[in-house]
Amino acid sequence: QPHCDPYSWGDLFPSCHPLLEHHHSPINFDPHMPRSDSLGPLHLEGFDVTQPGHWTLTNDGHSVLLQVGSGMAVSGGGLLDEYHTIQLHFHWGGPATNGSEHTVDGRRYPMEMHIVSVKSVHPNMSAALEDPTGLAVLGFFIDVVYADNVHFGHISQMLSSVAYKGQTAKVKPFPLMGLLPRHNMSQYYRYYGSLTTPPCSQAVVWTLYQVPIYISWSQLAQFTSQIFATEEDAEQVTPLQNNFRHIHPTFGRSVTASRDAILPKGAAGRPIRAAVLLLPITFLGSFGL
Repeated sequence: QPHCDPYSWGDLFPSCHPLLEHHHSPINFDPHMPRSDSLGPLHLEGFDVTQPGHWTLTNDGHSVLLQVGSGMAVSGGGLLDEYHTIQLHFHWGGPATNGSEHTVDGRRYPMEMHIVSVKSVHPNMSAALEDPTGLAVLGFFIDVVYADNVHFGHISQMLSSVAYKGQTAKVKPFPLMGLLPRHNMSQYYRYYGSLTTPPCSQAVVWTLYQVPIYISWSQLAQFTSQIFATEEDAEQVTPLQNNFRHIHPTFGRSVTASRDAILPKGAAGRPIRAAVLLLPITFLGSFGL
């Protein structure tokens, strides 16, 4: 299936060709980036309550998406508008390879989760894709520990129902904040880029959180081994693996860290020892258990 190869997307979607000076995603984050004191925590409205109705989990052949309906919105943290949250989805590697889209200092995490929100003034997605800041995407690295993440279980327990392309399943809504590193939500990176799947529109304000979501090895394996890019009745089933796009140059784009981000010694901004006090919270607070 050639459309699964990110390098060949430009043949079908010319906008996916990463031409010089185009602002494509994902990128590598150099930890020595400058800090922006204007980047405080974002306001995530409705993320801490259980939304009514039901959500829909879908295997679209490229990823597993959770469509979340209305009720949640993202604003603040340097965003100039309110954005309505519509879905989240995942990128992963294979049984023995990491698969986050963004990298930090060249390091790739096992997985990455994207929460996608559309600027509230736009009537539909195609209008938003014409706007350089039409979408706000919150990115979360996913790392692995030995204990199951109970909140992540709301999604991972449903994966067998959407193992094959085109399958959908109803999911009982849960407070999305339980899934996120709630004690470290003021520590993030910010830049302007693109969708990482066709049509690769340069329409995204990216917020990548420093502290990952922690899941178990078995929860990771459900993605890397048990999801397929093909329909159930396909003559040959193809595992859905390595569904991340390659890293793109920043081409002089501004890439900044939030006010509270932890940066290495010698990086712009506050000295690192002022931030060391946050580290125990990082480890205790991110399991979401």
